[in-house]
Amino acid sequence: MQIHLPLSIRWHGRGGQGVVTASRILASAALRGGYYMQSLPDFGAERSGAPISAHTRISETPPVDRGPIGEPDVVIVLDASLVGQIDLLGGLIPDGAVIVNTPDPDSDSVRRLEVGARQELWAVDGSRIGMDLLGRNLPNTPVLGAFARAVPVLGLESISLALDELMSETFSESIIRANLEALRLGYDQVRQVLQTEVTANA
Repeated sequence: MQIHLPLSIRWHGRGGQGVVTASRILASAALRGGYYMQSLPDFGAERSGAPISAHTRISETPPVDRGPIGEPDVVIVLDASLVGQIDLLGGLIPDGAVIVNTPDPDSDSVRRLEVGARQELWAVDGSRIGMDLLGRNLPNTPVLGAFARAVPVLGLESISLALDELMSETFSESIIRANLEALRLGYDQVRQVLQTEVTANA
């Protein structure tokens, strides 16, 4: 997608998938890149598996808005089972981008997202990467890698450094290395789903 600042990113997922952590890492990477940033969690029901969202703003000037993002440039979906339960793409700008964690970009749930003709759809199997490297359904770092490729406002190195710094406060070196590898694989494996592919399989 064509990058323009300020950039607003809205995250959707379920409790336990690292939605808020991913938003914080991206905001920290933006700060490292010389931008102003804001990361805002929106927990709702604070329990594992419950739908939650988070909001990240990246700007060349201090953000004025402080509330949840109503008209995002990018929507990131960490759990495709939320399609139909929540208005995931509500307010997405006409030429925005959607990044979805899914093993099958041609699945019914992805098609039901109804991505607009000018909007980009990107897909990556972040859950599989998380299971392979971390032993859990943690798609947040692979999807961060996917974001770095789909929306190249920040380089993979900046996000890697931010991830390393934030996770070193809590996690062991082996877990950090696994997350850095998950980030790289998400970057390498994400692919853009063309509108013709979605239409042909509808």
